[in-house]
Amino acid sequence: GVASVVPGDFGAAGAGAAYLDAAGVPDLGQGAQTWITCRMTHCFSLGHLMGIPGFGPLARLLVERLRHGGLRDRVNGGWFHAVSDDGAAPDLASGKSAYDHAFVMLAGASATTAGIPGGPELLADATAVYLDKFWDGEYGRPVDTWNADFTKLDPYRGVNATMHTLEAMLAVIDALPEGERAPWRERARGITQFAVGLAADHDGRLPEHFTADWVPDLELNKDRPGDQFKPYGATPGHGFEWARLVLHFEADSANHAAGGATQAADLLPPARALYARAAADSWDVDGAPGFVYTTDWSGQPVVRTRMHWVVCEGIATAHSLFARTGEPRFGEWYGRFWDYAREHLLDLERGSWHHELDEQNRPTATVWPGKPDIYHALQCALIPLLPLTPMLPAALLSHRVAIPGA
Repeated sequence: GVASVVPGDFGAAGAGAAYLDAAGVPDLGQGAQTWITCRMTHCFSLGHLMGIPGFGPLARLLVERLRHGGLRDRVNGGWFHAVSDDGAAPDLASGKSAYDHAFVMLAGASATTAGIPGGPELLADATAVYLDKFWDGEYGRPVDTWNADFTKLDPYRGVNATMHTLEAMLAVIDALPEGERAPWRERARGITQFAVGLAADHDGRLPEHFTADWVPDLELNKDRPGDQFKPYGATPGHGFEWARLVLHFEADSANHAAGGATQAADLLPPARALYARAAADSWDVDGAPGFVYTTDWSGQPVVRTRMHWVVCEGIATAHSLFARTGEPRFGEWYGRFWDYAREHLLDLERGSWHHELDEQNRPTATVWPGKPDIYHALQCALIPLLPLTPMLPAALLSHRVAIPGA
């Protein structure tokens, strides 16, 4: 179960949470990475809210490391992408990214909601840095990557960081007092409208990469389509993830409107369209079960490896659509995706999930070696147990989730 797997994600003494190898053992050669440390802070906070013993102290320790450890740049501000295992040598070459900093916001919001000491301070620091360095008010979405000292901004803009910014903002809304939420709702609204319009303009597929003025760059990385963070083409898993986040925003907006605020928009049609395109393009399309990782702009498979996170997002989004509509077909898809995960992805011998399978559903490591973290897997297990709003941390405050064996 979840409880037996999560503690193994903690390591990297003095720096942050460890990257796990295929056996579930900390791979200290990977150093400590901000996005993994933040995701595990989020997961430990969720575990604490579920009442699992030991998770609160782990969340507290990671909050302290994010605030005061080697990942935090005390000179120029913000967080490094990674540091060596002992926290002494920061990764300067990767610069500082909106992707990493969105997860710092998520970690701070989750820790705050869970009552973890230091959580509010981390949240305040993270939101301040994000708004100062990454939020582009002109476009209503984030820039992507600075160099390490925040003196040079890369012209690249990306949908992946924008998507995780929306996720973090929804968690921030829940963590803040009601009187401080309105600006974050408006930022989240703008990102949601952008994604919905983008998908409508591209037949339900979402361009991932953009120029500095947000013109889609549809050919980026065509020569290396399996890039970890910038793969070529459309990524159906992000279609699922965006569809779910659109539904989360719609639910928050509807609740807010019920309290006498602005009228909520009906975002079910675009969420349906995003889900339908992602499923049609990627599920069982190349002679073997599972989701292909990426497609070209006509929907033909490009990278045919199967990523665990895509299945997790398919599971979570199918159930979210079932909860929103009550339509049996979404429940059937939910069950079908879980059946696939049980057969191919759950590692019952060593724990956790295989992060990547080849086109014949055998474990491989061409894009994601090892089992870095459990963020997607934990969320897809919890989302079906909770309402669409608030987001998971706040929902767990008011909905007791029973953990078998806990």
